[in-house]
Amino acid sequence: MTAHLDRLSALEINSGSVVRSAGAARFVLPGADARRYSNAQLYDYAGLRRRDFPARPPVRLACQARFSHRAAALRGTAGFGFWNQPFMPGALGLRLPRQVWFFFGGAPHNMALAKGVPGAGWKAATADFSRLSFLLLAPAAPLGFLLMRTPSLYERLWPLGQRAIGVYEALLPHDMRDWHTYRLDWLPRAARFYVDGALVLEAGHAPRGPLGFVAWMDNQYAVLTPQGRLGMGLVAIDGPQWMEVADLAVESL
Repeated sequence: MTAHLDRLSALEINSGSVVRSAGAARFVLPGADARRYSNAQLYDYAGLRRRDFPARPPVRLACQARFSHRAAALRGTAGFGFWNQPFMPGALGLRLPRQVWFFFGGAPHNMALAKGVPGAGWKAATADFSRLSFLLLAPAAPLGFLLMRTPSLYERLWPLGQRAIGVYEALLPHDMRDWHTYRLDWLPRAARFYVDGALVLEAGHAPRGPLGFVAWMDNQYAVLTPQGRLGMGLVAIDGPQWMEVADLAVESL
């Protein structure tokens, strides 16, 4: 499979817009209202059923990217990579999330699923909630949330939950305002993430395919912690912010 910016479908909701130029695309939120969802997105699975999503390992994603602000000043979520779009408009039901991607979440976003890694920020990340190990543990989740509120039990027990979900994450310390080269090798049993040629994360588990490629910026946030904090919502964005992606290539290995 191959995917390039000029071949991807655009999704623009409310204030979100995608501005394409030669070999590049800028995902723009000129501002956003906390009462309305805004999104600027490019993706390769428009009109497809999940079983027909085009990305299957082994596959490599490579691109250059930069952002308008540092991580502390950005709001909403943004990024690029592969996922199964757990909820699809017009489709019945919610699928268990599977993703392998470079992901940003701005406060109050808090997906604190990797021990020792903040729940917000700019990350390389994987998760696979469809794993049998997670499904076997899921009935005990209410009790688990209570146990995780005791720090000593969290230290001892959460690594088991993290492995069950296939969560691997690394916070990226690079200045997001500068151009960096990002590469993701999604393999059948692992995933490797690189920034400017340096390995930043090696995940010992990778989600199964098929998944779809997505690059986006929106004004959403989500909260999910081992201690049972759950929530999602929209944030107001007071001024322009954007993500720019260039020289995208998605190719089978």
